[in-house]
Amino acid sequence: MQATVTAIDLKTRMVTLKGPEGNETTIHVDKRARNLPQVKVGDVVKVAYVQQVAWQVRKSGAGAPTNAVGTETTAVRAAPGEKPGGAVGQRTTFTATIEAIDLAKGTVTLKGPQGNSQTIKARDPANLKKVKVGDLVDITYTELTAIKVEAAPQ
Repeated sequence: MQATVTAIDLKTRMVTLKGPEGNETTIHVDKRARNLPQVKVGDVVKVAYVQQVAWQVRKSGAGAPTNAVGTETTAVRAAPGEKPGGAVGQRTTFTATIEAIDLAKGTVTLKGPQGNSQTIKARDPANLKKVKVGDLVDITYTELTAIKVEAAPQ
């Protein structure tokens, strides 16, 4: 997603952005965005958001499920004096246990580390024939948001 800066009030830290379809919105920019004075009307703000889920199945008996959920957070930001930019990401890992498989519906029910269960539809139902109740599923969920301000096009 990208938008063009149409107005800036440095005292109030309010920035007005115009989207590609002409819609405008005004947002408050937190003081943690230390490079706001480098932003000028006409600059382009680019935002990217990524979400990913990765999983791996382990046969039952190939290690015990744990009740632990691991979370890592990473953040970076532009150096002082540069155009604002940065990224923040979070990765969460946990192990779930297969509680039920419904081949007719193409679903699997997973029990999470805190005992909660959720039924999900398999992207490829043929894969459900390769697993059985009691198998473990190691899941990694990752989210990343990045923002970059570029000088106005010449």
